[in-house]
Amino acid sequence: MKIERIETFLVAPRWLFCRVETDDGLVGWGEPVVEGRAEVVRSAVEVLSEYLIGADPLRIEQHWQVLTKGGFYRGGPILSSAVAGLDQALWDIAGQAYGAPVHALLGGAVREKVRVYSWIGGDEPNEVADAAAAQVAAGLTGVKMNASGRLSPIPTSAEVDEVVGRVAAAREVLGPDRDIALDFHGRAGLAAVRRILPELVPLRPFFVEEPVLPDQAHHLRDIVAGTPIPVATGERLYGRSEFLGPLQAGIAVVQPDLSHAGGISEVRRIAALAETYGALLAPHCPLGPISLAASLQVAFATPNFLIQEQSIGIHYNVGSELLDYLIDPEPFRFVDGHIARLERPGLGITVDEGAVRKAARTPHAWRNPVWQHADGSFAEW
Repeated sequence: MKIERIETFLVAPRWLFCRVETDDGLVGWGEPVVEGRAEVVRSAVEVLSEYLIGADPLRIEQHWQVLTKGGFYRGGPILSSAVAGLDQALWDIAGQAYGAPVHALLGGAVREKVRVYSWIGGDEPNEVADAAAAQVAAGLTGVKMNASGRLSPIPTSAEVDEVVGRVAAAREVLGPDRDIALDFHGRAGLAAVRRILPELVPLRPFFVEEPVLPDQAHHLRDIVAGTPIPVATGERLYGRSEFLGPLQAGIAVVQPDLSHAGGISEVRRIAALAETYGALLAPHCPLGPISLAASLQVAFATPNFLIQEQSIGIHYNVGSELLDYLIDPEPFRFVDGHIARLERPGLGITVDEGAVRKAARTPHAWRNPVWQHADGSFAEW
């Protein structure tokens, strides 16, 4: 069996899919994308495809090694995301070739279902409460929300109160038996985090995500030591070596993205590294159906898995929902806040190729917002 063709598709709202076809008709799907830079990743996939065309798709590890190390200049989000999508597609093909779900090829399932959470928005406490109530009605037992919007370098008392008020509103709706994770999105510096986190302790967040930017990871040890709230990070880290420092600092949760951090092959290794530090895996995934399926396959086979992010119904997807690209949405049905073990061969989903090709006729050019502080200087989004 040889790889015969590799195609990419820019599809709304902000995704890039790749399709890998073999000479005997097997087709694997992947999702290689950097949000806001999808076209650049597409070019990287095209370059890497030069190596893969004509190769045996089942030599996944060999291909991963060559794709990540075959160039003198290595790493970075563009390359690792291109590799991630191709890696997902190769695992999808392997599962179909062997007649087994990917988690069976990773050593077999260690759980029957995967707990999932959804992102909620809202600038005012009443909006947050309504959004949280909607997710409870959808059957979820966990949500994540932005800790803040644009944040001053040293937050004012009013900004701190606003953060606390919004979290308190969600907690009131969710009660003590459901979880709230808070995403700082790297918007807070060390001074801001030290001011805000003590005020949040009584509300018992599930974890706080990206309390500082990845390039300020040297502060993580002090942040972890200064709060009882579990600290999570990793959506902007792209390989095992980048997780080593945060793990040594004592973070509780690693959040690699299956479409950014080298795909199934590398995230599996990141999870194993985290396990040696007693840390848990909660893959980042505000993306499309292929990335979610790949994340779930890893989750089913990973002992130290915690919870899975998913973007069904998220505000980014208005007009182009995740489920629109599937023949059958049943694999992603929520039952008591969980998704049951996927048993179909490969990634466990059937991509609607017709819907993908139709959507690709009007490709997106999504860019993330660029924020400014009141004085006109750059602010983290």
